Amino acid sequence: MISVEEALSRILEHFSPLPAETLSLSEAFGRVLAEDIAARVTQPPKAVSAMDGYAVRAADVASVPTALTVIGAVPAGSAFEGRLEAGQAVRIFTGAPLPAGADAIVIQEDTEASGDEVTVKESSPTGHYVRPAGLDFAAGDPGPRAGRQLTARDIGLIAAMNHPWVQAHRKPRVAILATGDEVVMPGDPMGPSQIVSSNGLSLAALVRACGGEPVQLGIAPDRKDRLADLAAGARGADLLLTAGGASVGEHDLVQSALEEQGLRLDFWKIAMRPGKPLMFGHLGDTPMLGLPGNPVSALVCALLFARPALNRLSGLDLPAHPTTPMRLGSDLAANDRRQDYLRARIANGADDGQRTASPYGRQDSSMLAMLAAADGLIVRAPHAPPARQGELVPVMDLKDLAPGL
Repeated sequence: MISVEEALSRILEHFSPLPAETLSLSEAFGRVLAEDIAARVTQPPKAVSAMDGYAVRAADVASVPTALTVIGAVPAGSAFEGRLEAGQAVRIFTGAPLPAGADAIVIQEDTEASGDEVTVKESSPTGHYVRPAGLDFAAGDPGPRAGRQLTARDIGLIAAMNHPWVQAHRKPRVAILATGDEVVMPGDPMGPSQIVSSNGLSLAALVRACGGEPVQLGIAPDRKDRLADLAAGARGADLLLTAGGASVGEHDLVQSALEEQGLRLDFWKIAMRPGKPLMFGHLGDTPMLGLPGNPVSALVCALLFARPALNRLSGLDLPAHPTTPMRLGSDLAANDRRQDYLRARIANGADDGQRTASPYGRQDSSMLAMLAAADGLIVRAPHAPPARQGELVPVMDLKDLAPGL
């Protein structure tokens, strides 16, 4: 058995960011930029009013109250063609450019209008309620950088910088193949010894959460020919995930069946719990990650190994296994030679804000309901000594790993 760290290193050396493609900005949310963005315009392009009111010369309203002659109006999207002289004002609205000669705005609440005259009741110093040209950004200023996963805020900024298209890394295509005579799809007829398959659907959801496109190959029965036929559908994918058939049982055929189709195995078995019978290799040109069949083991292994691979393919540079120190909610015995990932509930500290992670009492790898209810995974190193309640332990916070996990 190899360590989690060695397994991850050997997996990731086979992955690099996928090529870029041109995307409409409206389709770019969640994608990873492949090039730096720079502003193509200045925003605002001219000095504009930040409020509804009157454009004035600050010198004319230094002493109040004072009456000014209103010589025009300028709504947003238009401009005042004349020039403001001493004793004059222009009615102005939010976002409209300042007339020549004006250097301040008096908000309408501080005025009283009568015909073509306005009485200003509050002074307004130079620059008051004025947004100068380039307040937000100037042409050429940097925007989001290559490697950034675009948020809704980024989309708004890039649009304001006048970019209708962006270059983003292509989404990884991930083929998913579940195996086993004992599993059927949700809603299908079940035999007396069969169970409902969750792996294909949960892995597809994880792939989407990590920015990939899942391709479901179906459920392969425990026959070499059928397994090989379905696995052939992974040709051209960026990653093949199999679930089940990776351990040492008589009917665990993934390794033997795919070796006959050219599988080149890199490693098999990791010193971890859950998920010891994990394998990695290549089926032709397609990297293949063979996950255990137990649903918890499959998802935990996918989080630990498939997620970092998908991040790299997507162009993201993120920590592979981010952890946060949290207080332990209950005692833990000494660990054995395998690295443990214990499902746990996370609670916020009432006094000092330090969060507490409380492991569930039973950690059976078939108990998917517990994983769904968990907030995090407590990481226990091989041969870790006993840990007492209140000690700090490293925890992977599930909600921090990817949206929707």
